[in-house]
Amino acid sequence: MASRSSIWPDFREEWILHEDADLIAIDKPAGVSVEAADPAYPDDIVTRLSRHLAARGDDPYLGIHQRLDRDTSGVLVYARRKSANASLAAQFEKRTTKKTYIAGVVGYDGPQEQVLRHRLLPLTRGRVEVAARNDSRAKDAETRIRVVRTDGDRTLLMCELVTGRTHQIRVQLAAIGSPVAGDALYGDVGAPRMLLHAEEIALAHPMSGTALKLRAKAPPSFNAWLSGVSAPWHDARLVSSLLRDALEARWGLARRDTAKERTNAFRLINEDADGLPGLAVDVYGDHLVAHFYSDEALENRESILDLLDARGVDGVYAKFRPRQANVVIDTRRTELAPAKPLRGIPVAEPVTIYENGIPYLARLGDGLSTGIFLDQRDNRLRVREWARDARVLNLFSYTCAFSSAALLGDAKHVVSVDASADTLAWGKENVALAAPERASRHEVIDADVFETLERLERARAKFDLVIVDPPTYSTTKASRFASGKDWRSLIEMILPLVAPGGRVLACSNDRRMLHIKFRRLLHEGARDARVELAQMKDLHTPRDYPTLAGAESHLKSILLARAP
Repeated sequence: MASRSSIWPDFREEWILHEDADLIAIDKPAGVSVEAADPAYPDDIVTRLSRHLAARGDDPYLGIHQRLDRDTSGVLVYARRKSANASLAAQFEKRTTKKTYIAGVVGYDGPQEQVLRHRLLPLTRGRVEVAARNDSRAKDAETRIRVVRTDGDRTLLMCELVTGRTHQIRVQLAAIGSPVAGDALYGDVGAPRMLLHAEEIALAHPMSGTALKLRAKAPPSFNAWLSGVSAPWHDARLVSSLLRDALEARWGLARRDTAKERTNAFRLINEDADGLPGLAVDVYGDHLVAHFYSDEALENRESILDLLDARGVDGVYAKFRPRQANVVIDTRRTELAPAKPLRGIPVAEPVTIYENGIPYLARLGDGLSTGIFLDQRDNRLRVREWARDARVLNLFSYTCAFSSAALLGDAKHVVSVDASADTLAWGKENVALAAPERASRHEVIDADVFETLERLERARAKFDLVIVDPPTYSTTKASRFASGKDWRSLIEMILPLVAPGGRVLACSNDRRMLHIKFRRLLHEGARDARVELAQMKDLHTPRDYPTLAGAESHLKSILLARAP
């Protein structure tokens, strides 16, 4: 495989719009932060650009005077030496710069041009609100807008900032009933990304005073969205642009390579949310696994595989996933999951992948499932943090990935329950690989989960942490589980086994079940069990599994805490 630094370089030279001794202007991709949310993982554009400059042998200094939201693309300007800071700071503070954005909105029926004036409250808990008329905390916000192009109910607007408040364009467009498409914070209009792009900044050069217009054309996804393109496969330029955005959005994961935090398995493309409906792509070390969900994606599989292979990976495996409700299929059929990669060379099975420094075994060519669910990465990290000195029960344990995380978190004892002897044997290998010195604390039960719960209740067993992540459909000789109403009885059986003050991590990947229904079923199960809950807390899905604005994540994770 090409090195990760070549697939995910610190910075791409083509992003530089203008550079001289005093300033540099770049075209920031969507999905890249302007400042690191977590200092331990410096994946922000300033850090990346500074590294790039240093690697060229240049002074890495950057003076910061401007910011964009993580999901907004477009022009950013930085000082290249301290002597340029005063002029740039004065221009931005006195608003003598002219900043123009392009926004995609639905349902705009206002005039061709208008000025939006609102009073906005300060950012609170991640949101900005429009203030009441006499609220003394608010500040004036003013944006000039002009219709660029309309197609049906979709419109591209030019937005010129007169003031520069946090989230200004997003809040003001939402206030007039036309939120930015893809903006989950202020609207619910689905789009493959937040359709806001900083197209141009006009300013005076900080040293010479020469007028500069620094411009970055909006990405192809804007016009594609405006035209209602739902399947981009026949537009190679658009697909390449969307793949580039997905690559950059995962840069922080791809370059997380210290021993403690090493992560080399994650989702690269998450279907519609990355603008590529019917296609999901996962990274497993030096290989990719492409999941085809739609006829349109399947019809273009050769060009898709070629595009993925061109990134420099060692090989690309494919999984063809029919979406059939209430149908259990043979997941190991070779026509659904070819044993060998369709591009490149095969991996030596099993391959060891890493997640937050923990090794796991995966098999890329052995059926539709690889042995690990990558969307549970954050939950496994939580389990590791919760598990110290705990008695842990892992139900539907599959290959015991949660059990490995719990043991590395210094759990007192871990019980893994699954009806498949083969996956439990795989789980033992995972535990031996990740936590060999604690393998004696791990117990496996090869049995039906529901029978095991009844037996554990008769034995009056108690656990401090229970993990329950069942498949959407599960059938054994003794029982049948279908996601939905069966969750109520499942939780009713689990909660009596939880010690006072203990926790249950309940997870469902049933795409059809709404989050609110899942919470209701868990609540009803607790009521049936006559167990008082101190907390029901929703847990977020990893950032590499984005969702469309207004849509729910396929994975619902809720932490239940039993009252002490």
